[in-house]
Amino acid sequence: MLMKCPFKVIIEEKEWFHYYKPGDYWITGIMSGILARLHPLSFSEPPTHQLKSEDTFYNILPFLLAVHEVNQNSRLLPNITLGYNIYENFFSARMTYEAMLDVLSTGQENIPNYRCGRQKNLLAILEEMDSELFDHISNVLSIYKFPQINYSVINQMAEQNHRFPFSYRMTPNQEPPYSAIIQLLLQFQWTWIGLLSQDNEKGEKFKRRLEVLALKNGICIVLSGSVPEANMKTSAGETHMQEKWKMFLSLIKSQIKIIVCQLDFQALGMLVTIMQMIDTSIVGRTKRRTQYYDFNSHASMVTLYRKEAFQCSYSSPVLSKKVWKKCREKENWEFPSHDVIARILSQDSSSISQIIQIVAWVLSAASSSQRSKKRMQVGDHQPPQIVQPWQLHRFLRNFQHHNISRDGISFDENGVPVGDFDIMQWTSVLNKSDVGVKIGTVERQASSEVKISVNQTAVQWPTLFNKMVPYSRCTESCSPGYAKLVREGAPVCCYDCSLCMEGTFSGQEDAAHCEKCPDDQYSNKKRDQCVPKNISFLSYQELLGLILAFFAIALSLTTAFILGIFMKYRDTPIVKANNCELTYILLVSLLLSFLTSLLFIGRPVKMTCLLRQTIFSVLFSVAVSSLLAKTVMVVVAFLATKPGSSMRKWLGKSLANSIVLSCSGIQVGLCMMWLGVFPPFPDSDFHSQPEHILLQCNEGSVTMFYSALGYMGLLAAICFLVAFLARNLPGAFNEAKLITFSMLVFCSVWISFVPTYLSTKGKYMVAVQIFSILASGLGLLGCIFIPKCYIIILRPEMNTKEHLMIKNH
Repeated sequence: MLMKCPFKVIIEEKEWFHYYKPGDYWITGIMSGILARLHPLSFSEPPTHQLKSEDTFYNILPFLLAVHEVNQNSRLLPNITLGYNIYENFFSARMTYEAMLDVLSTGQENIPNYRCGRQKNLLAILEEMDSELFDHISNVLSIYKFPQINYSVINQMAEQNHRFPFSYRMTPNQEPPYSAIIQLLLQFQWTWIGLLSQDNEKGEKFKRRLEVLALKNGICIVLSGSVPEANMKTSAGETHMQEKWKMFLSLIKSQIKIIVCQLDFQALGMLVTIMQMIDTSIVGRTKRRTQYYDFNSHASMVTLYRKEAFQCSYSSPVLSKKVWKKCREKENWEFPSHDVIARILSQDSSSISQIIQIVAWVLSAASSSQRSKKRMQVGDHQPPQIVQPWQLHRFLRNFQHHNISRDGISFDENGVPVGDFDIMQWTSVLNKSDVGVKIGTVERQASSEVKISVNQTAVQWPTLFNKMVPYSRCTESCSPGYAKLVREGAPVCCYDCSLCMEGTFSGQEDAAHCEKCPDDQYSNKKRDQCVPKNISFLSYQELLGLILAFFAIALSLTTAFILGIFMKYRDTPIVKANNCELTYILLVSLLLSFLTSLLFIGRPVKMTCLLRQTIFSVLFSVAVSSLLAKTVMVVVAFLATKPGSSMRKWLGKSLANSIVLSCSGIQVGLCMMWLGVFPPFPDSDFHSQPEHILLQCNEGSVTMFYSALGYMGLLAAICFLVAFLARNLPGAFNEAKLITFSMLVFCSVWISFVPTYLSTKGKYMVAVQIFSILASGLGLLGCIFIPKCYIIILRPEMNTKEHLMIKNH
């Protein structure tokens, strides 16, 4: 059974939904300046639009003033008057469709595609829809090829240009780069945040992209939620409000101080209101460079203009369910002065006035082009032709690029105009207007990167945070000198701090890892910077080098003194009995060996590096060879005393000289091959000691170095063995005991040298070798020559042939 219900529309007073002014050509504006909660249609009660709205005539005022300015310019559109239609869609797809049907219907009823009654020459539709409502409008307008000009945020327009070729954007994309939001969070060290977005495709896209960047940059999104859309089709409106309250309260209970929001006008307004009620502050996110009304100073003026400019009435068509309350602009109302109009238009945040100027210029260009073509075909006398909307596209495309390029705005890879942003801090005070303060900028670089700059002194933090930057982190920042150490199983922004290792540093807070210092620098104790390393080598200016040089010179003088004594008393029995030539060779080699140690002190240069090891090796080989020759001569002399011994023919200088020359010659050959193939050279060691650069001589070949040292040790071992076997010979030949003991000291010194030399670095390694040279030389000098010098100087009565014979017997 069908029942016919009486049609009745419930009208709410103090609502102006449709502003219009007739003209030769019309520009339609669809705006979203009024907040509303729309209830779904129900067939059990009369249809109604119960609007909880605010007066936003200040958003429409620039529209009608801009049209007035165009109509006052007789040069721009001669004999042409612009009219307009302005609709409020209340952020609703349903209301948007109703507005579109009203625009496309030329008759009294809401029936598109019929020309009956009123005539409307529609030029273009200006709108500020988001992605979803943009699709609704474009789907309808693309049928009629009407130009659709957007001046607000559209996320998907670049992706849908092939679907909607008749849509234009005259203002840059107002969505800030996600990287700029991340940089802003890192600027204030906010890594523990909440995230709120709209419950639609745009909100999900926002959350996905921001979450990826946040994780990559060490920012933790503790709680991520979606706020239901403002105009959800539901009869349980209070249920949605409870859901929103639950979401907000969960954010507060989690002690999150920083909330990044991507919300529509209504949801953001509700968020700010709730934040005020719980005494929590919200910091605004980046906004495009715009200017905003001072609502307090303009409120009375805007209300006055609305009452004076429009005559409002309401009509209820029989076949229409439209609820628009129509307000027509009066013919002869007193416009504000030019200064007031200029001030209002300068505060046009959405650039509506500029876009209307563009449409007027495009209409003028299309009319001129049409007249020129007609003049060429017919002549100067022809009736005016109506410019069709589709004829504007050619001019709009050219004007779009010209207008944007003129304003210094570039295009991204999708052809979408992009511009710089201002970072605004909005302070919302209860029962007062919102106040926005510019605290920084977001500038696009030549590449796809962005650069933010924040004037932190301009930021006014609320008393809730003690007027300081809010702290929103999982852990304390790692100081310079420390690096972040990820906790196992914890979020990326929760970490420990680990002191940088020796030789590395970190010069900033929350460093991901420690940087290695250059080779010529080392990290200080705090590990927050690198300082130049100290150059280290054994020099005469330091105490160790001075002491070693003193002993080297002292031992050299002592050796020279002993050599002088032996030369002075060369005719005495004790000197003759010890083979004068070998004694002189031994003393001269020891004298030069002591002086050779001075080559090891001082800054290493090429010449000293070439000479010091080779000269040291050859001189000590000569010294040990002479001792070996002395020992062999003692044994031969003892054997020659036996009757009929054939050893007498070996007595003389030839055997001793051949031993010294042959044994020393092998060492000379080794050193010549060493210098020819692997010559030593000056070198710098950056790594052995963290705080020093060790200047040293690189021996060229470790094998050759230890070969020369090993050969010297072999000579010493042979000499020690021969002397040990000859130690019990008769008293006249007891020098073998002294040689045995001296070789024991010599071998002990050089055996202990090897591990000590390998375990030290830098100047201490050089000091160990100098000490070994001096100690072994002193052992030879002391064990062999000191007793003889004692007899020669202090006990001359023992330095006689009779005394030696008595001692022998």
